Amino acid sequence: MPATETSSTSRPPEPDLLIRLAEAHRVGTAFRGWDGQEKSVSPQTLTKVLSALGVACETNDDAVRALHDAETAPWRRTLPPVVVGRETVVQDVPIITPAGSRPTIRLLLEDGQLRELELSGSAVEQSEIDGVPLERLHLTLPGDLPLGWHTLHAVQADGAVAECTLVVTPQRLNTTARLNRTWGLMAQLYSVRSKDSWGVGDIADLGQLAAFSASRGAGFVLINPLHAAEPAPPVEPSPYLPSTRRFFNPLYLRVENVPEYAALTAGARDAIEHDAVTLRQANSDADILDRDSSYAAKLSALESIHQVPLSDERQRSFDEFRAQEGEGLESFALWCALAETLPAGAPEWDDQSYLDTRRVALADRIGFYLWLQWLCDEQLAATQQGALDAGMTIGIIHDLAVGVHSHGSDAWSLRSVLAEGISVGAPPDMFNQQGQDWSQPPWHPGRLAESGYTAYRDMLRTVLKHAGGIRVDHILGLFRLWWIPAGGGSGDGTYVYYDHEALIGILALEAQRAGAVVIGEDLGVFEPGVQDYLAERGILGTSILWFEHDDDGPRRPESYRQACLTSVTTHDLPPSAGYLAGEHVDLRESLGLLNRPVEEERSADQAAQDSVLALVRAVTGPTAGGAADTVESTVEALHRFIVRTPSVLLGVALTDAVGERRTQNQPGTKDEYPNWRIPLAGSDGQSVLLEDLPDNERFAALARVMAG
Repeated sequence: MPATETSSTSRPPEPDLLIRLAEAHRVGTAFRGWDGQEKSVSPQTLTKVLSALGVACETNDDAVRALHDAETAPWRRTLPPVVVGRETVVQDVPIITPAGSRPTIRLLLEDGQLRELELSGSAVEQSEIDGVPLERLHLTLPGDLPLGWHTLHAVQADGAVAECTLVVTPQRLNTTARLNRTWGLMAQLYSVRSKDSWGVGDIADLGQLAAFSASRGAGFVLINPLHAAEPAPPVEPSPYLPSTRRFFNPLYLRVENVPEYAALTAGARDAIEHDAVTLRQANSDADILDRDSSYAAKLSALESIHQVPLSDERQRSFDEFRAQEGEGLESFALWCALAETLPAGAPEWDDQSYLDTRRVALADRIGFYLWLQWLCDEQLAATQQGALDAGMTIGIIHDLAVGVHSHGSDAWSLRSVLAEGISVGAPPDMFNQQGQDWSQPPWHPGRLAESGYTAYRDMLRTVLKHAGGIRVDHILGLFRLWWIPAGGGSGDGTYVYYDHEALIGILALEAQRAGAVVIGEDLGVFEPGVQDYLAERGILGTSILWFEHDDDGPRRPESYRQACLTSVTTHDLPPSAGYLAGEHVDLRESLGLLNRPVEEERSADQAAQDSVLALVRAVTGPTAGGAADTVESTVEALHRFIVRTPSVLLGVALTDAVGERRTQNQPGTKDEYPNWRIPLAGSDGQSVLLEDLPDNERFAALARVMAG
């Protein structure tokens, strides 16, 4: 063979073959950018993404075999990996069986009842796989199946049994239909402190904020994700890059509210109080939050309290909690105990013999982390009940992050259903012109389905357990996620598509069982029909005043969506006072995040603001950005504008209610800006505590606006 020729066993896949293979695995081969232009995905990106899905495609021969495997895969199993349907809908399920054979079909319902189902008709298709003649039959599921998680069994004549999970989901989330129009606060809990906080806002502070805002007419408080970070300092500051999305961060515990605290000796309580006094002094500081010091002190105090024996009643409660949360909680607690000393990426994480040995040696420490999660559960339950008792119609709305830290608990314990060598992010857009890499491993769509979506379900159940609602960050990720191969830039990715019917259906099912509303953060670039689909399933959308436009310019209030949470701003923008001053442009320019001269960016931003403010003035009156207007009057006018929308939920950023100007988070940065570390402060730069809110006129003024 001449040296210039390439063997058929080593040459890369033909472009058309690679595209067919990508399409077979629901990997996007092209996408439409924020500028409306169609962009092709490079063969290198397709190869890396397919490889992360477990598809061998380095050579043309590999790709030929992989495409054959993808086309024949449905014939190689009796039942699909999982079946997700809707209530009252008659649905066909394919059954693969040896030619001439008709298996017995049984359905085990969630409540333990067993139903026999009949296969109807003859084979609808035939094939031969590895020399075995096969037939595809159809099982018609009846439309009277109850909501829930069931198991489908197919019993062959030779006794072989195949089974798969069958999930029946609501046609439409019924909590949405019962929802009455209301407004509420949006807050970053760590930034919201009281005189009793240990330098960082906690669950007790959340309860106080809910009670106070309820007295002003608010129906909910929407907070940042409370997902757990690292088990000990230093901890990741971003609540959107947690170690797990299922369990909670003990940083938010109020130590003094743990019942066993009262049983400590006077000396032990004095020692804890000594540390608390020092940390409380930081509450008056409006500079950067020090999570690590607060968390270290809380862990020390909680370790002391953990030595106090539980009463019989509380021991039973703790045991019931452990049984309810099951293996997922036990695995998380083991990870916490190991992660205190075992470095991320160490080979011992994959050594089962080592793990078994350490599980025994670390039993007490594992018990400590189990106990911390029980305390979080107790305090969150009390806070939600307190919010409802104070008159809120929804109460606490929790936030669900897009993903998890690549070296966290979920990345370890759920690695069988996550993709390796891939990070999730977003392609370049108008506001983040260099794209985003969130450093998070994505769900592997195939393996997640093979598992029956168990990990996804369990995560939702824990977050929803004591919530009046849930906000799903980047809900578009349940339709498709932007996969970035390791070592590539944010723009070097492609979309991988998920079974949104399954993921959204399960979300609706678990939220309905919890009695919670669901808000999808559906901002950014999305495919046609996504927002309509979410509305059909009873999932509320998200509207930000500055981003709402139609063909004629800024959207008039009456044309906003009804099934929506509408607000003036969001945590990825400066508070309104800072936004009006163009501080988002100044910040991005100082961090080198602009792709065009800053003068052009300022000019474009000012033009966009002027067009919105002109509409606001036309709708609400002249006090909206005119020469004689104050920042306060303009911010009030912006909120009067959203009150005129039909949106069922209206959100007020707590930062807007007190005059804060600083940005909580600048997308596209990590340590270049102190993201997620800005405590609540007023327009004068001084710290604002919960005790200050009753006398805060700006808060009172916005509350009056929201009350109409």
